Amino acid sequence: MSSLRAKLGILAAGLMLSGCMQATTYQAAPEATLKPADKAQLAKARYAKGAVAEPFRRAIVDYHRREQPGSIVVDSDNHYLYLVQDGGKAIRYGITVGEEALAFSGIARVGNMAEWPKWTPTADIHKRIEGLPASVPGGVDNPLGARALYLYQGNRDTLFRIHGTNQPEYIGASISSGCIRMTNEDVIDLYSRVKQGTIVVVLAPKQGDSPYNSKMALQGGGQATTH
Repeated sequence: MSSLRAKLGILAAGLMLSGCMQATTYQAAPEATLKPADKAQLAKARYAKGAVAEPFRRAIVDYHRREQPGSIVVDSDNHYLYLVQDGGKAIRYGITVGEEALAFSGIARVGNMAEWPKWTPTADIHKRIEGLPASVPGGVDNPLGARALYLYQGNRDTLFRIHGTNQPEYIGASISSGCIRMTNEDVIDLYSRVKQGTIVVVLAPKQGDSPYNSKMALQGGGQATTH
């Protein structure tokens, strides 16, 4: 009898702990957000279309920070972007972020939005990467991918972007030239849910270890790039 009671006690403790854990529901981006032009472009993709590692797949999660529903929160430390929803939930997307010296943090807003945008490398990128063209037309081979959200502070373009990628294998890594990359399917989904003027909170380094707490510590800065 004592052995049975002990087992029941362990089971009850496990159930209580599971009730405190973050609820995560993985959901692929709905195909309804894909326009005919998107499907045509994605069908021509020459990059590998392997599955993103499960921790970085689009998911519905519990969210307990103080940002208003509709806000975007970027946790660069953990490679997540959150679109805050009503009812203590958020849509969480896996992302690629900038290397440490190229990262951006602070509060911005979506100042412009574009579908299948062209890419114009900055002078800084030209210095670091030789042989780049002056610009690359929009399309599935463009480094900005299917969509771009241009981040502004006041009326100033920060030159940082949230955009798609033709290198989905790097979702979950820190290898970009400063911008925030998402899979093309995920950035199309995000684009369909936000509008110009949306607030974007990019957490400063080491502030992303507890993405669900209510403390917000932000700092401005970073190196301007377009990719």
